[in-house]
Amino acid sequence: MRKTSKITVKGRELDVSNVEKVFYPKTGFTKGEVINYYINIASWLLPHLKNRPLTMKRYPDGVEGKYFYEKQCPSHKPVWVKTIKVKKTEGSIDYCVINSLSALVWTSNLANLELHTFLHVAPAVEKPRAVAFDLDPGEPANILDCCVVALRLKALFDKLKRECFPKTSGSKGLQIYLPLNSPVSYTQTKEFARQVAQAMAERYPKSVVARMEKKLRAGKVFIDWSQNDAHKTTVNVYSLRAKEFPSVSTPLTWKEVTLATKSRNADSLFFGPDEVLQRVKKMGDLFERVLSMKQKLPKIQDLA
Repeated sequence: MRKTSKITVKGRELDVSNVEKVFYPKTGFTKGEVINYYINIASWLLPHLKNRPLTMKRYPDGVEGKYFYEKQCPSHKPVWVKTIKVKKTEGSIDYCVINSLSALVWTSNLANLELHTFLHVAPAVEKPRAVAFDLDPGEPANILDCCVVALRLKALFDKLKRECFPKTSGSKGLQIYLPLNSPVSYTQTKEFARQVAQAMAERYPKSVVARMEKKLRAGKVFIDWSQNDAHKTTVNVYSLRAKEFPSVSTPLTWKEVTLATKSRNADSLFFGPDEVLQRVKKMGDLFERVLSMKQKLPKIQDLA
C-alpha cells in the first residue's frame, strides 16, 4: 500500500511516498534517505544541474529491482518543473530541468536515483562546456589502474597548459573533465577526445585501450571518448549510483588520486552519502571551477 506524506521545501508543499521503503537492501538505505541526501547536497549539486536537460534513471523497487531510463519529462509533472525541448532525428524530447530544490525533491520521489546530464547547457544545446574522459577498467584492472591513467592524462594536459578535474564515477572507474566554457562544437570535442584516447593507447598499449570492443579491455583501462556527443549523457557529479551500496560520484583532488596509486587502497576512492556531505562541508565543491573555467580546446596537432 502506498504511503504518502507531505514535506515543505522552500515554502512549497510536496507529496512524498513510501519513504520507509528500502532501496539499497545491503545497507537498509531507504527512499527517505535518498531524498534526504539530495536535499542536503542540493547547495553543491544544483549549480551542476542548472539548465541541463536531465535523463532520469528510475528504480521504483530499489537497486535490486527493475529500472528504466526516462528522457521525456512525465506529463504529470508540476507546472513549476521546467522543461527544455531538444530536437532528435524525428520530433523532439521535452527533458526535465532541475533548477530548484523542489524539482530535485520531486524527481527523487519518482525513485530517480541517478542523475544523467549532457555536457551542454540550454539553450546552447550544440555547444559542450567541457570534454569528458570516462575511464572504465576491464577486469582484473580496477579503479587504481584508472588513477594511473588519470595522472597520465593530467600530465598531458599540464604540458598543454590546461587544467583538468577528476571525479569518481561512483561505480568502478574515474571520469576526467577538461573545462572549456568557450565556443566549440561537439564535432571538435569528440574528435579531440578520440585523438587523446588513441595517443594514450599508443603510448601505453599494455594498460590502455581506446577501441570500443569489450574483448580488448581485459586488464586494461578503456578511455571512453564517445561520451562527447550531443546525444549522450554522463552521470552528474554528486549523483547517487544504483549499486550494491549507496555510492556517490565524487570529485577528487589530484593529491587523493596520487595517494591512492601509492597506497594501493581502492577503498579510499569510494564514498557514501554521509562521507560526501562531510567532504563538501570541509572542502567545498571541488568541481565548481568546471562550471566557469574558460580554456580553449587544445589543437590536435599539439598532442604529438
